[in-house]
Amino acid sequence: MKSGSKPDWLAKVTGTGRPFIQPLAVAFVCIIFISLTLSFKLMDLRALDRTLVAYMENRGLSIINNAGEIAKNYFFQMVQTPPAAFPPFADPSFAETSLVLQESLIENMIELTQDIDLKWEALLAEPDQLASLSAREGLQSIVFLDEQGTIAFNSGPVPKALLSRAVATTRGPEEIDFNIFDRRDGRDAPRFIALRRQSGNGAIILTMDEQGFQYRCLKVSMQKAIGEIGENSDMRYMTVRDLHHRLLGSAGNIPEMKNDDIPAAVISLGKAHVTSKKIDSGPQKLLEIIAIDQLIDGYWIRVRLGITRDSADNILIKSRQIALVSMGFMAAIALFSMGFLYKNQNRHLAKMQEMERRIDQAERLSSLGRLAAGVAHEIRNPLNAVSMAIQRLQADNLDRIKPLVRDEIRRLDHIIDEFLSVSVQRLQLHPYDLTEFLAQIVFLLRAEAASRQITIQTRWHDVPVRVFMDADKMKQAFVNIIKNALESMRNPGVIGLATTPDGEKWACIKISDTGIGMSPEVMEHIFDPDYTTKEKGLGLGLTIAHEIICGHGGNIRVSSKVGLGTTFEIRLPRDKPQI
Repeated sequence: MKSGSKPDWLAKVTGTGRPFIQPLAVAFVCIIFISLTLSFKLMDLRALDRTLVAYMENRGLSIINNAGEIAKNYFFQMVQTPPAAFPPFADPSFAETSLVLQESLIENMIELTQDIDLKWEALLAEPDQLASLSAREGLQSIVFLDEQGTIAFNSGPVPKALLSRAVATTRGPEEIDFNIFDRRDGRDAPRFIALRRQSGNGAIILTMDEQGFQYRCLKVSMQKAIGEIGENSDMRYMTVRDLHHRLLGSAGNIPEMKNDDIPAAVISLGKAHVTSKKIDSGPQKLLEIIAIDQLIDGYWIRVRLGITRDSADNILIKSRQIALVSMGFMAAIALFSMGFLYKNQNRHLAKMQEMERRIDQAERLSSLGRLAAGVAHEIRNPLNAVSMAIQRLQADNLDRIKPLVRDEIRRLDHIIDEFLSVSVQRLQLHPYDLTEFLAQIVFLLRAEAASRQITIQTRWHDVPVRVFMDADKMKQAFVNIIKNALESMRNPGVIGLATTPDGEKWACIKISDTGIGMSPEVMEHIFDPDYTTKEKGLGLGLTIAHEIICGHGGNIRVSSKVGLGTTFEIRLPRDKPQI
C-alpha cells in the first residue's frame, strides 16, 4: 500500500466507489417511482371515469327505452281504441287508460287550436307560415271561418259535410265539435276539431289525415311517457324529435344545441346511434346522451337526455382524494427514507473517516517501527567502531583513534537528525512569495549543481503566487527533492524548476531532471521510510519531503521513465490549510 493513499474499501465509502445508494440517487428513484405511481393513478381515474360514463350511458339508455316502451303502449292503445263504447269483455283498466289518452289528445288539439287563434293575424299576413305550421303539426288543413260560417282562409280543401257541421260552432250553442276517434263514418272520413274563436268572431277548423292522426297520438303518448319517467329517475331534461325535427315531447330546462342536425350516415344506415358528452353548466353537472333509434316500424326518433352526474362525480372526487393521500403518504415515506439514509450514511462515513485516521496512524507507527529497526541497525555499526576504538586506546596511538571516534559520533548524530525529521512537528505557517522562496533555494544549490556540471533552469510565473508555509520545513523538503535529482544524474544534465497557478486555490511546482529515471516498481516505494536505493545513508530524504508537503495540505506526484529522467509535481494550497 502506498503511503498517503486510501485503502480500496475506504475509497469506495468516501466517494470513489459506490457500495451505498446515495441520498440523491434515492431521491431520483423515489421521484421516478412516485411519477410512475401517479401516472398509473391518473390512468385508473380515467378508466374509472370512462366506466362511470358507460354506466351512466346505460342508465340513460334504460330511461330512453322505458319511455319508448311506455309511449308505444299508449300509442297502440290510442290508435286501436274501439269506437264509442268498449265491448263487455274489455279490460276495465285498458278502457280507463284509453279514455284518459283520448282526453289528453283532445286537450292537445284544443291547445293547438287556441294557439293558432292567437296567431290569426300573423298567419293571415304570411300564408307561407300557415302552410309551414300545418306541416309541422301534422295537419291536413287549417280553415278560418268568419261570423257567417264562410271560409275566410284555408290551407287545404275542406269536405262539404265537414264544413256544414263545423259552421254550427260559429253560431250554435256548442263552441266545439270534433270527430277524432269515431270511424263509423268510414276510414276515409276526416278527423277534425272545430273550435269557436275566443273573440266569438267565427271558428277555426283543424283536419288530420291518418298519418297526421298517428303523429298526434305519438306526440301525446311520448309527452305522457316522459312525464311518468321523469318522476322517478335522475333525468334533468329530455326532448324527443322525429327525423323531420318535429317535437314529440320534452321536459326540463333543455340547453341550446349548436348543431341539432341528425347525422346523415346514421339515417342512411338505418341503425341505432348513441353518443354522450359532459355538460358543466352552473352548479349542476350533467351527462347528455343523444340517441337515435326506431320507436315503431319505420318511425325513427332522436332523443336528447340529460342526467345528473352527482353520484359519479362523488365517486371520482373520493378516488382523487384517496390518490392524493396515497401520493402524499408515499412522498412522506420517501422523504423520511432519504433523511434516514442521509443521516445514517453520514454517521457511517464519520466512522469510516475515524477508521481511516486510525489506519493512517497505524501505518505511520508501523513505518516508524521499521525505521527504528533500520536506525538501530545503522547505529550499531558506529557504536561497534567506537567500542573497538576505545579498547585499542591502550595499545594504539591516541592521535589515530580520536578522528575515528569523532567521525562515528558525527555519523550517529546525523542518523538521529534524519530519524527525528521524519515526524513533522506542528508547523508555523506564514505567507510567502513562492517564486522568491524557490529562488533562495536555487541560489543555495546552484554552486553544488555547477560542481557536478549540472544546470538549474527556472521558469517563474509572471504573477506572484503567495502560499502559507513553514519556511524551514518546506525548504528542507525542496532541498531533499532537488538533491535527490542531483544524485540521480551521473553525467552533466539539467534540472528544471517551474511554478504555475493551478486554479484559484492551488499552486503547482514542477521539478524535473534528466537523470537515470525510475522504473514503475521503484516509483511505488520511493516515499516509504524503509525503502532506499542508496548505498550509504538511510534514504529518508524523499520520505521527509513527502511528510512535510502532506503536512501542509498538499500532495506530490511523480512521473518517470528509465533513462529519460523524473518529474516531481507538487501542489500546495494557496489558502491557509487547517492543520
